[in-house]
Amino acid sequence: MLPLHWRWNDLAPMLERVGAGLKLEAGGNRRTLRLTNPGLPYGTTPTFWASIQYILPGEVATAHRHTAHALRFIMHGHGAFTTVDGEQYPMNEGDLVVTPGWTWHDHEHRGDKPMIWLDVLDISLVRAMHATFFEPSPVDLQPVSEFPRRSWQQFGSGIMRPARAPVRDGVNPLLIYPAQQAEEALAAASHLPAEPHSDTELEYQNPVTGGPALPTIGTRLQRMRAGSRCLRQRHTGSVLNYVISGSGTTVVEGQRFDWQAGDFIAIPPWCWYEHVNGSQQASATMFQVNDVPLMKALGLLREEYAPE
Repeated sequence: MLPLHWRWNDLAPMLERVGAGLKLEAGGNRRTLRLTNPGLPYGTTPTFWASIQYILPGEVATAHRHTAHALRFIMHGHGAFTTVDGEQYPMNEGDLVVTPGWTWHDHEHRGDKPMIWLDVLDISLVRAMHATFFEPSPVDLQPVSEFPRRSWQQFGSGIMRPARAPVRDGVNPLLIYPAQQAEEALAAASHLPAEPHSDTELEYQNPVTGGPALPTIGTRLQRMRAGSRCLRQRHTGSVLNYVISGSGTTVVEGQRFDWQAGDFIAIPPWCWYEHVNGSQQASATMFQVNDVPLMKALGLLREEYAPE
């Protein structure tokens, strides 16, 4: 895997071309622009593949299911809805939506402007394990449950959970992490002293286990205050950062990447890296995807941090 920088200024016109030139068809197809890593035979990192999905008003990304775990982080737009095993939720800018493996899911865009979101699936891992299964649904849109927000009503508060709700072993019952709630948590944590290697960094969690939102994919929000410089670190496990706001620099093994909002930075396993927010006026915020949960589960997580 190579360290890599995808610039929004390059991606945006490509997404418009994809949107104009490809139609969504039944059978579970999606319209995506894949973030391919030239150092790998397959995928963005050794364990997951990230793509940018582009969906037009009135379109339906038809129902299917697969063994790979998946997530969607909404980059731009409002008005789409996702249904996962009968539960239906709006998808709006800044929301994180998770799709556990082998759950039926479809997306319908009811808004009036194109929507763009980041798709991440641990398909590279599943493919390497020869455990890839895919099944299209006989219907484009699955039936919506009588209680379409059940998991959110039970677990969405973040501080309370039902005492006796049945939960599938190891499966996160919570399917959506709204942007407003995540931003409030990150803003509150940003008033605490900065952690020297990441400034402020919070992880989306499974409300039942306290572990990661997905068993093989870690998801985090990171905020670097104006003028902050994070110390170097390295670890087993790969990382993809999406810049939500602000600008700055990431240095990976001496290779410098100057980024701004909309950009993506891929960091290979066991590479020294550091982030810098050079602005003296504005903070910078990134959404991070990693495979640290997988490394932990396999007993392969190794970390090193530059001394303070």
